[in-house]
Amino acid sequence: MPENLPPELIRVQGMSHIHGIDATARATLRDVSLTINAGQSCAIIGASGSGKSTLLGLIGLLDQPSTGQVYLAGRDMTQASADARAMMRNRHIGFVFQSFNLLPRLDALDNVALALLYRGISRQAAQAAARRQLLQLGLGERLHHRPAQLSGGQRQRVAIARALVGEPALLLADEPTGNLDSQTASEVIELLLALNRERGVTLIVVTHDPDIAKRMQRCLRISEGRLWEMPHD
Repeated sequence: MPENLPPELIRVQGMSHIHGIDATARATLRDVSLTINAGQSCAIIGASGSGKSTLLGLIGLLDQPSTGQVYLAGRDMTQASADARAMMRNRHIGFVFQSFNLLPRLDALDNVALALLYRGISRQAAQAAARRQLLQLGLGERLHHRPAQLSGGQRQRVAIARALVGEPALLLADEPTGNLDSQTASEVIELLLALNRERGVTLIVVTHDPDIAKRMQRCLRISEGRLWEMPHD
């Protein structure tokens, strides 16, 4: 399991999130509470606009709740400053998105290394770590290919390598297979689950695909801003 972390990696208490102000304000999340232990895999499902990505962003410290509390690795991050939240993200969290979010002018190696350069790590050390990560994900022959020269599945693997190069305890994936064909999507999900099993990375996946959700240890459903846990079949 990454680092020496408490068993309870994520705890959310009575969290709500209001989008907009005055007459346009609406609650995207309402009184959400949950606990996710280190090393678990968890799916978040729900209709479009139900609040799935909002919840992921709050867990990932990209935003702050309107009410309630968010704890990460035992630390209350609810009212933390932007700098403190950025530091926790850099130390503990990796993100994978549907749109890959790779820089088109950089090759695979430099896209992955960039995550470490932002931490102040030397270019040589960052590229060495990026190379190791890409090799582990089967991209040894694509190190110097730019995103436009890669398939969708290869681009998503580069994005996963970038998320993992900092050795995070928590991997947050927002519809990571949304732009992939069914075969490639299955391969990407298997890769994420292997990382969860073999490295102990806590995995949270937002998905609309019930088959993907069934492969996770837990499944949480959001509807009209409310959250509840779904029993596994």
